[in-house]
Amino acid sequence: MKEDTKYLGIDFGLKRIGIAISDSEKKFSFYRDYILNDKDTYQKIIDIISNESVSKIILGYPLNFKSEKTEITLSVENFCEELKSLLLKKEKEVEIIFFDERFTSSISQDNLIQSGISKKKRREKGILDSMSAKIILQDYLDSPINK
Repeated sequence: MKEDTKYLGIDFGLKRIGIAISDSEKKFSFYRDYILNDKDTYQKIIDIISNESVSKIILGYPLNFKSEKTEITLSVENFCEELKSLLLKKEKEVEIIFFDERFTSSISQDNLIQSGISKKKRREKGILDSMSAKIILQDYLDSPINK
């Protein structure tokens, strides 16, 4: 693993995609502006990968409370396959890892409330999506599987 690379955290949504980036030491996660899930989504992610020297993507994997797949889980899997295919075409060697994202939305909401961000700003769902991506990525960075 190259030391100067970073990890990209993604909280996939049908309308918006939350984005977070690690530091190059892979110890801390920072949320970034979300991106709209539209026809330019994959190119925007490729641009982030290039601009931030991303070597690994941590993709939030939504399961229900019984650890079963849901409709959105299938959408995440399809998104992952499309992204892998595009990365291969662009000759970008980036590993993609699914990581359990249960409870990240409620934790994100609590973090936003405690951060002092105005109620109006907290209503912007994109901020919540990127905060969720930050939590997914930080949980991965802190987990034993990342050691």
